[in-house]
Amino acid sequence: MTEGIRAIAPMLPGIVPFGMTAGIAALEAGLGPAVGIAMSVIIFAGAAQLVVAQLLGDGALPVIVILTALVINLRMVMYSASLAPYLGTLPFSWKAGLGYLLTDQSYALSITRFMANQYAGSRHWFFLGASAPVWVVWLLATVLGVWLGSAIPAEWQVGFALPLVFLVLLVPVVRDRPSVIAAMVGGGVAVAAYQAPYHLGLTIGAIAGVASGVVAETLLRSRRRAGS
Repeated sequence: MTEGIRAIAPMLPGIVPFGMTAGIAALEAGLGPAVGIAMSVIIFAGAAQLVVAQLLGDGALPVIVILTALVINLRMVMYSASLAPYLGTLPFSWKAGLGYLLTDQSYALSITRFMANQYAGSRHWFFLGASAPVWVVWLLATVLGVWLGSAIPAEWQVGFALPLVFLVLLVPVVRDRPSVIAAMVGGGVAVAAYQAPYHLGLTIGAIAGVASGVVAETLLRSRRRAGS
């Protein structure tokens, strides 16, 4: 477990501003400090929390909020499938706990070492060590964001920070043609469907972006195979 903590430690400072933004976003949406902190405990997913806060603030239906959060977090299903050969034999209690703590950072660190056989100890302890600190830092950062957000005068209009955070998250992952297509289609559809009933615009955009990215990736692989 100690080795996992040491591995994740350099990434923890970068989580703080994102967690603070999640707390501030909850306040900006009118959800209140308790709900903002509870979202970090229950949802524990950065991008999903920001979107959920926005949708709840806009008065979206609960089913729309849940569906959108699930679409955004679909990558966690792929992460879990990738980790299954290394952690799939654990008791259900362990798998449930580690599944709750699964993040992009802990997955990247763990799967790299597991696939390269760089960790000789119990893999689940390494994963726990790489995951638990992220949860602690995220929760503390959210509390700090809620506290700071409560102290910021309403006339400052700090809600503009939410789109900036999404831009920061988006730019690093747009690396190839399928990801560019997914970003353009998802964003374009979300804007075009902004006035959709029941606040479905964001959900429609997310689904369209994921679908277009998958189609583009499939076509690209087919062309590569045909050319080889």
